[in-house]
Amino acid sequence: MRSRQYDLDVLAAASRTPVPPPRIPAEHGLVVEDGAGDFCGAVVACEKDAVILEDRFGRRRTFPLSGTFLLEGKRVMLMRPSPARSAAPARTASGSIAPPRSRARVARASRIYVEGKHDAELVEKVWGDDLRDVGVVVEFLNGVDDLPSIAAEFAPDATRRLGVLVDHLVGGSKESRIAARVTSPHVLVVGHPFVDVWAAVKPSVLGIGCWPQVARGTPWKDGVLAAIGWPPDPAAAWRRILGGVHSYADLEPEFLGRVEELIDFVTAVDS
Repeated sequence: MRSRQYDLDVLAAASRTPVPPPRIPAEHGLVVEDGAGDFCGAVVACEKDAVILEDRFGRRRTFPLSGTFLLEGKRVMLMRPSPARSAAPARTASGSIAPPRSRARVARASRIYVEGKHDAELVEKVWGDDLRDVGVVVEFLNGVDDLPSIAAEFAPDATRRLGVLVDHLVGGSKESRIAARVTSPHVLVVGHPFVDVWAAVKPSVLGIGCWPQVARGTPWKDGVLAAIGWPPDPAAAWRRILGGVHSYADLEPEFLGRVEELIDFVTAVDS
């Protein structure tokens, strides 16, 4: 029988699971005592399973995080603090500030054309996020021999601009003569000096000192692969080159500037 003097069963109350001490992040500088009250110090480091305290005399001791500590006379447990979040804004591979995620943007009428598949893949690798944000599509031409007719067929105007990136656009080259035949003010043809877009990637990214000179009459890619000792497989070599590119910092300035110029040109109209 239970005594009428008590409203509760004292044995039942004693059998309840004790409430565990609160868990406190072991922030640097937090002053606590060990559970036995033998050592008092400030947190100077917190590892996966232990915390290091330093007392006012500079002595340090390590205690397991599984134990308890005294904080202002109250028993607590310590835990590793959450890693600090960087306040720096996220950036795209091109170095631009990443925009907030949103629904897909409708593509603009304006376009950027590049010579080949490798050019398009390199532009996508570095500027893909930026181009999707502004709604610009990149297409490749498989060469520039027919560029004047392609540009005319595109029917550019003030709201439908065309930007073209050409390889080896240097004075006196075949590419420069072809580009000069495109005269529409709504088409911008720019180029880089490299024989092939491979060379727009900094050689240091690939662990080579420089892109080798290739003798006239030798296909450039074949000559390059032979000179640097890679297998004679251009497709595999390109995968290796593209895989080494992670951001704009891996590309030569002559290529970077031209792509940025084209993006500015084709987006310089009302959406």
